[in-house]
Amino acid sequence: MTPAVNSAKKAKIQFKLHQYAHDSGHDSYGLEAAEKLMVDVDRVFKTLVVKLDGKQLVVAILPVDCLLSMKNLAKACGGRKAEMADKLEVQRSTGYVLGGVSPLGQKKALKTVIDDSAQQNSTIYVSGGRRGLEIELKAQDLQVLTRAAFAPLKQ
Repeated sequence: MTPAVNSAKKAKIQFKLHQYAHDSGHDSYGLEAAEKLMVDVDRVFKTLVVKLDGKQLVVAILPVDCLLSMKNLAKACGGRKAEMADKLEVQRSTGYVLGGVSPLGQKKALKTVIDDSAQQNSTIYVSGGRRGLEIELKAQDLQVLTRAAFAPLKQ
């Protein structure tokens, strides 16, 4: 099991695991998950690690078919500027490889913001900590486990 799955088990929340055969040639990890699991793209959420004001790493969780508004994320975090974090920095801080970054079970607990659209679904899907593994859970459970805020994050 991955740290993400262990984190969900330890918290004793209700969740389901979904596995699929990852295709390394696919353009988008998140869209691949939605296609292979036959789930609407608005229920599959990606986990992005962003650098706020050039120093603090934060996590943004939003639907896989949407672009992140750096301005909205910075505002939600009380910062002025946001930019994508370096790949190595992401791996070091989370313990996960790109395409398998889960909001759960990260090595360092980072400030987290979930796009407010997550609240419109009974459950959402997030990475289970490796490519080809998704965790289905309630957005409210994800919020509690990550101590996240809900805010509009889409462009």
